[in-house]
Amino acid sequence: MAPLPAAATATASSAATPADDEAHSLLPSTPSDEEDDDDLEERAYEATEKVIVSISDFPDADDDEEESGLATSTAASGIPPFSWRKLWLFTGPGFLMSIAFLDPGNLEGDLQAGAVAGDTLLWLLLWATSMGLLVQLLAARVGVATGRHLAELCRDEYPSWARRALWLMAEVAMVGADIQEVIGSAIAIKILSRGFLPLWAGVVITALDCFIFLSLENYGVRKLEAVFAILIATMAVSFAWMFTDTKPNMKNLFIGILVPKLSSRTIRQAVGVVGCVIMPHNVFLHSALVQSRKIDPNKEHQVREALRYYSIESTIALAVSFMINLFVTTVFAKGFYGTKEAGNIGLENAGQYLQEKFGGGFFPILYIWGIGLLAAGQSSTITGTYAGQFIMGGFFNLKLKKWIRSLITRSFAIVPTIIVALFFDKSDSLDVLNEWLNVLQSIQIPFALIPLITLVSKEKVMGVFKIGRNTQAVTWTVATLLITINGYLLLDFFSSEIRGLLSGSILCVAVLAYASFVLYLILRGTELPNQIITTIRKSFS
Repeated sequence: MAPLPAAATATASSAATPADDEAHSLLPSTPSDEEDDDDLEERAYEATEKVIVSISDFPDADDDEEESGLATSTAASGIPPFSWRKLWLFTGPGFLMSIAFLDPGNLEGDLQAGAVAGDTLLWLLLWATSMGLLVQLLAARVGVATGRHLAELCRDEYPSWARRALWLMAEVAMVGADIQEVIGSAIAIKILSRGFLPLWAGVVITALDCFIFLSLENYGVRKLEAVFAILIATMAVSFAWMFTDTKPNMKNLFIGILVPKLSSRTIRQAVGVVGCVIMPHNVFLHSALVQSRKIDPNKEHQVREALRYYSIESTIALAVSFMINLFVTTVFAKGFYGTKEAGNIGLENAGQYLQEKFGGGFFPILYIWGIGLLAAGQSSTITGTYAGQFIMGGFFNLKLKKWIRSLITRSFAIVPTIIVALFFDKSDSLDVLNEWLNVLQSIQIPFALIPLITLVSKEKVMGVFKIGRNTQAVTWTVATLLITINGYLLLDFFSSEIRGLLSGSILCVAVLAYASFVLYLILRGTELPNQIITTIRKSFS
């Protein structure tokens, strides 16, 4: 097991000048001697792959300071002032994380919310993105402070049966998301090829080019991050172009953001907006991505500085994703709110509806939509494969070459996706499939959120970086809200789909098993069971 972060042991770092750091930031990183002891431990990134971020070191505190606990405060108070250059070096993981907020499933939720509810749910989109930011900051905190990602920590935290169950849930959620992402990319390829390439051909192309993009990681993490920057910029330009072309009502837009409004007619779309915020595999992904920078978790000042820059970067990244989601929602609100087509629009036919409504112009809006959707699909499938590597390697400590893990992870999703493409090559069928996939992912949300909050609240795991009681209260409130909202979605869905005594009985058994596992995860991460036992013993003593 990797050593605890020195945030917990309160050690201070060795001396180094800013000039030395500046020079070393231009050199490739090399493994340290202490890392050799962990050769059998699976890592998100090898030492040679990490980006040096030029964090200043501090003189070692003397023994008296360590004994009095002043070493920690000395290191913490000596964090260098804000640097734009360092922010640039830390920029990358947050934008990769933000892709999950922009995948084709989210875009479909945006367009349906806009078409059915107009601009009235924009305030909910803003608050949902804020809740997502809180969860992702916790994931980053775990990764930076411990030097290990969430899947690795779960491997040590839970017994074998629970660990396997958590891995299975994470894989199922990832495959469900991946099917939506690959299908979205295939739809975009079909649009841009004017229907020449069928859906299954787009699935194969997406699977192959995913490996091509991931191979860029062999040339450095920053190269892969640059590809994602281009894809996000493509989405931003495409959907901003659509936003400009359609000329939405800005007054309604600002009212929608600032004034909360919800009706029984739009409750399903509201649940969809919130449900799209937390992607279980994305929580695991972000806790691993932050380790792509060379940060020593045994030096508190390095961890504090890294958390500061990652918080800024993640906030900027999700602000960009919020604007892109807002563009999509308002475009469809402008074109289809209050029309008879509003209830029939899905990802597959959205481009055609846009073309009929807004026409060609300088560049047909159908193809603008197709380009944006392609960028969303391609980027999200790559991050899905990336997340799969960390999840599999972390839960089972697999020391496999990355291309082998990529192949295994990709195969989990591509085989069912090709089957889906062959048998669901119609708009109505794809919409039904998408509903089931959303349900599949919603079921998995507690199995990423609860372990995350449990671990980030433990001093044994986080040391001085464990979250305080107030933050714990906020995070558990957000988690409860998200789980409750998704519970409503599941109840609404299954009440309309499940018929008959046998299917109802099977559902009841499944719900009981599901609720029992969720309750186990909650109780295991709190002091409540111990408090109950202590109270019972006192009452009989």
